[in-house]
Amino acid sequence: MPDAEGTPPESPTGHAERLTHLDAEGRPSMVDVGGKPATARIAEAEGRIVLSPAAFALLTRGGGPKGDPLVVARIAGIQAAKHTAGLIPLCHTLPLDHVEVTLEPDAALPGVRATATARVQGRTGVEMEALTAAAIGLLTIYDMVKAADRGMVIRDLRLEEKRGGRSGHYRRATARRAR
Repeated sequence: MPDAEGTPPESPTGHAERLTHLDAEGRPSMVDVGGKPATARIAEAEGRIVLSPAAFALLTRGGGPKGDPLVVARIAGIQAAKHTAGLIPLCHTLPLDHVEVTLEPDAALPGVRATATARVQGRTGVEMEALTAAAIGLLTIYDMVKAADRGMVIRDLRLEEKRGGRSGHYRRATARRAR
């Protein structure tokens, strides 16, 4: 049974014993965070897109008919973080303090690594905003480069770190990081 803040009890492994977005009857439910204190929360997500060598060369040259794909994708990722609650039905609307999206070309992939960081002073975490920002940044690159490569692959979208709130600090284990 959840506590007064709506947080389910944790098992000895540190994981919740039930899904938080289901009520007692198993129906979808938005978590009530009204009784939780507002605290500083931050999340970082990462993902990548793999392109053909030819498409990577076009991407790294910059501008095209739609503009520089990396610049447009960065703006799209920031915008997406601000609209996360409208995309994910049970996600809370958050007054984001800051969103940063970094898109780095990586010739070894070849492709682009996206990193998104979201920060808020709030009652619930910003993991979904960071993940959404990274995902939409990568999807925007796909959209802008698809004329040169429809076989691009978006992969490894994941939460790297989150801090704040009752569940504390989470950092992806180094061994699990696919760099």
